[in-house]
Amino acid sequence: MKDELLEAAKAVREKAYAPYSGFKVGAAIRSAAGIHVGCNVENAAYPEGICAEGGAITSMVAAGDTEIFEVLVYAEADTPVAPCGGCRQKLAEFAGPDVVVRLAGADGVTTETTMADLLPAAFGAAQLK
Repeated sequence: MKDELLEAAKAVREKAYAPYSGFKVGAAIRSAAGIHVGCNVENAAYPEGICAEGGAITSMVAAGDTEIFEVLVYAEADTPVAPCGGCRQKLAEFAGPDVVVRLAGADGVTTETTMADLLPAAFGAAQLK
């Protein structure tokens, strides 16, 4: 069976704009509206770039959805590349603690975790009440 999220993240990674670091990342998220992708877009004025996960979330919201069912992050590195701290918070805004986050590279999916494991004691809307 074809892994649609993996294929989508790999394809969008190739479109990343990473002239400074050379480190390209692709992300794909599944929601009720379908699969949404994003890639990192660097900027000479660090840290004004956009992470792949943030781009995928923007695509999802633009499609009219606000709930993430699954996440896959793809980067070609020696070890699995997890979302940065800021992206963990962004993902937590739309993904519950049990949402699966898969990390993949050239060897395929090598790590599977959950939002709760990536961001324990996440800050959210409940703290603002």
